[in-house]
Amino acid sequence: MVQASDSLIWLCVRNNNSFLKKKNGSTSRSGSVHFSTEKGNLYSISSFKYSGLAQSKTIDISCVEGDDSRAKAVLSTKTTKASSAPSKGSAATPINKNFRRVEKTITSQTAANYYRQDLKSAALAKWSAVYRANRNKNGVTKVVPVKKGRGKL
Repeated sequence: MVQASDSLIWLCVRNNNSFLKKKNGSTSRSGSVHFSTEKGNLYSISSFKYSGLAQSKTIDISCVEGDDSRAKAVLSTKTTKASSAPSKGSAATPINKNFRRVEKTITSQTAANYYRQDLKSAALAKWSAVYRANRNKNGVTKVVPVKKGRGKL
């Protein structure tokens, strides 16, 4: 298969692809907004920086259904086989540990590994949203401390 540069692929898919969602603004001044739903797009914004189609290196954090019907999270990155064999072009890492340990894992996979350092904050924001959604789906509630009166133990 012939290799093409990321910017050339972006020029081909930026206006027309199956993942593009165009929303018109409510007024003529607000303009339209372009969203994208492809895998690997952390902010769901149709731009070259966040595109999962055009970039050769992408990061994605998503929810998956586990064996015991509990929601789990997966960190997936594109591999070098992505251009020649798209079905084998993704490496998935389950991230179901405590919040801080997963934060360290995401940082080590992105910034510390020199793999898309510019997406570190976007990946951590997406992880925070996925973590909250998984806790709600699994029925885990935050423990509310009991309020005690002044001077009483």
